[in-house]
Amino acid sequence: MSLYISSLNSGSNGNCYYIGNSNEAILVDAGISCRETEKRLLRLGLEIAKVKAIFISHEHSDHIKGVETLSKKYRLPVYITEKTQVSGKLMLEPAVVNSFTAHKKIKIGELTIIPFSKMHDAADPYSFTIQGNGVNIGVFTDIGTTCHQLVKHFKTCDAAFLEANYCEKMLENGNYPYYLKQRISGENGHLSNEQALELFVKHRAESLSLLLLSHLSKNNNTPELVSELFNKHANDTQIVIASRDNETAVFEISAKNGLRQKPAKERAGQLSLF
Repeated sequence: MSLYISSLNSGSNGNCYYIGNSNEAILVDAGISCRETEKRLLRLGLEIAKVKAIFISHEHSDHIKGVETLSKKYRLPVYITEKTQVSGKLMLEPAVVNSFTAHKKIKIGELTIIPFSKMHDAADPYSFTIQGNGVNIGVFTDIGTTCHQLVKHFKTCDAAFLEANYCEKMLENGNYPYYLKQRISGENGHLSNEQALELFVKHRAESLSLLLLSHLSKNNNTPELVSELFNKHANDTQIVIASRDNETAVFEISAKNGLRQKPAKERAGQLSLF
């Protein structure tokens, strides 16, 4: 029994993460267009018909720009707090809107989603863990600091999307204005490579088979830098950099057998897998 996960896009230009089992799936955030979401799912061999809900972490445009069209076209429920919907000025059909509160479990078929508050400069920001088939997946991006709730949930994960937004030296020496540097590095900003690495090294579970490093800055980070930094400490955890331009592969996470990446030809025959 497994869960299947992929990053459809990850970065300041758009964020969208897929987590599902053989029968149903959810998207965490819908920060790319409906058309691009459809294209990327199709290339991965993932059926959009199996997506049963969208969970919105916060109202910044790179997390919500596709949600109105996607939800309307496929009649998808959107799980979003009232503060986030108002702040994002989202025109969602009332029938599809579902609110949630911290730590209260939400069931989508055989998936269980647990939201918890995070530190970020948004109206009511949340992170999520998704459980199913004995597997626990975390979606932890747009976080200013590694608070105790993040540590608690990260410790339970068999795989996770974890923000590694910026290199501290690159940000310090770069040409961003001072106020923006302060916003990014502040407690309500983003996780640096160093902060993310500390969380990974100190608090990963023995079962953590995959870490998808996410939301890398275009100007203050590089995939090569992050990959080298984390792979030094990876041990049995596979490190994958989530792209700001393309989808990742589909990864199968099993409670018994850990991680397996779906080969392209196998994903193409997705009806027998998912």
